[in-house]
Amino acid sequence: MAERVRVGLLGIGRIGIGHAQALRDLPRVEELVLADVAPGRAAQVAAQLGVSHGDVDDVFDTSRVDALIIATGTDTHADLLIRAAHATMPVFCEKPVAMDIAEARRAIEALETAGILNHIGFHRRFDAGYLEAKRRLSSGELGELRRVHMLTCDMDTPDPSFIPTSGGIFRDCLIHDFDILRWMTGQRIETVYALGTAKGDPVYQASHDASDAVLVLTLEDGTLGTAHTSRYNGAGHDVRMELSGTRGGAIVGLDSRAPQFSTEPGHTDLPGPVWVNFLERFEPCYAAELAAFIDAVCDGTPSPCTAADALEALYVAMAATVSFTEGRPVHVDEIRRS
Repeated sequence: MAERVRVGLLGIGRIGIGHAQALRDLPRVEELVLADVAPGRAAQVAAQLGVSHGDVDDVFDTSRVDALIIATGTDTHADLLIRAAHATMPVFCEKPVAMDIAEARRAIEALETAGILNHIGFHRRFDAGYLEAKRRLSSGELGELRRVHMLTCDMDTPDPSFIPTSGGIFRDCLIHDFDILRWMTGQRIETVYALGTAKGDPVYQASHDASDAVLVLTLEDGTLGTAHTSRYNGAGHDVRMELSGTRGGAIVGLDSRAPQFSTEPGHTDLPGPVWVNFLERFEPCYAAELAAFIDAVCDGTPSPCTAADALEALYVAMAATVSFTEGRPVHVDEIRRS
């Protein structure tokens, strides 16, 4: 139990800078120490934000840091989580837990053996729209849920160098949809059928990845869902979830900046400007989830999303990858039992 804590942040890329800004402004963060493998990167950003910096070893030093935030590349997550476990340091890590199931289980075993607080960053759980949709569904306002439609579509195409190490579009983008669907409904996804195409930059074809994909999903009770994703959504950054029930519906993400443009006569489009990227769209959620982690560290309360919890979304992402690669529906238990 503590009123304030010292926090280390490892990984000063695009999302790391956003996290640094949010952490600096949290009243329960006593000191923020930035670190990055790129020489000078942490020092430069630390100077801009007026916070401390060090090397990678410094943020694992429990005499200097009380809790750790990991915002590095996906392929580093498992090893860094294990190192945090060995240091018995509470840790927040961006999704996913790891690139594959075996690495994720190795990290989870280390975290659970150490008995430390761990939180995997699925920020949509802290979004006002998703929270309200969950309330309406749980309260019965929507009736019996029959269909779900989800989108995660990027306006800004990532740098091509990111794609080979991203884990693929299902683990990088749609894993958020897989997590939020289970969180929203309380049900696991049972089957996945993914169709994708590799258009645009040749890096997608070379990486055996999709630039665009459409999925059909079934939940445990037979409820149907679809999910769309794209790296080339020119209209704007589009993240939505549509719930259709026997008594009504609810749409998350349909606000004044949603990139939706009607062709119907007399219809007035939403005023915009459209969202252009995920950092802009979900800035309040990132701050809220980091605050929740810091509160859990200070107050000894449970994690809002443990690594074991996040593994469920990774199972679905891996099932979608197999489905896309092999051109067939995949039962998620096939991945879970592997």
